[in-house]
Amino acid sequence: MSIGNSPEDDRPSIGRTLQQARISAGLTVEEVSSATRVRIPIVHAIELDDFSRCGGDVYARGHIRTLARAVGVDPAPLVEQYDAEHGGRPAPTPAAPLFEAERIRPERRRPNWTAAMVTAIVAVIGFVGFTMFSGSGSTDKNKDQVAEGPTTATKAADPAPSKPADPKPAPSDSAIAAVPKDKVTVKVSAVDDKSWISAKTHNGKLLFDGVLAKGDSKTFTDGQQVNLILGNAGAIQLFVNGKSIQNDFQSGQVERLSYTKGDPEAG
Repeated sequence: MSIGNSPEDDRPSIGRTLQQARISAGLTVEEVSSATRVRIPIVHAIELDDFSRCGGDVYARGHIRTLARAVGVDPAPLVEQYDAEHGGRPAPTPAAPLFEAERIRPERRRPNWTAAMVTAIVAVIGFVGFTMFSGSGSTDKNKDQVAEGPTTATKAADPAPSKPADPKPAPSDSAIAAVPKDKVTVKVSAVDDKSWISAKTHNGKLLFDGVLAKGDSKTFTDGQQVNLILGNAGAIQLFVNGKSIQNDFQSGQVERLSYTKGDPEAG
């Protein structure tokens, strides 16, 4: 919990600044919480300069930036004020040892049943066609075998090898994400840096909780809604229901996001 400004500093506290800006903008705490996805108790606590509910300095800075943008205040001076009042910005801690115990086994790739089904259908059609072709010529082949002897019959029994069906190309990740129309599908890619990611279904089931290394991707699906927390949102590229999501997330920014079925930008 913040102990307030020093006697020499006449600036209003961070919480007081955010509260006055919210009131001036004509917004309630509930409206700010709905717009930023920061829970109502945390918004109240921050306006009282109590940052203990944020879960650490990284999250506190992220909440300050998010709330400041929502009420129309420049977040940079408030973050600098927070750093000055809480011992400055700490040196970055290597993420790998911190989350080593929380790493989970990578999800096994599900078999591509669509491609397997198409291949099976092609094989069945080819077999039926070959059987019909062989059946139509069986009488003539039997006659040739009797009249011409085993040599002719042996030659007739060697059909030309059928051309194998071309294998279906494996669909790309973006194509897979666009296939299920009855579900919400979110692909998270760490493009510029690593980021801590948490993903849950609509009923709170945990899909993933750990560090996504730079260059790695994760895809999450649910029948109704996927809820995300991005610890370093500026490093993340999102694809929702097969569509790229444009954002202006900053490095180190914490974002809480939820997506449902359909066009993610509609409405």
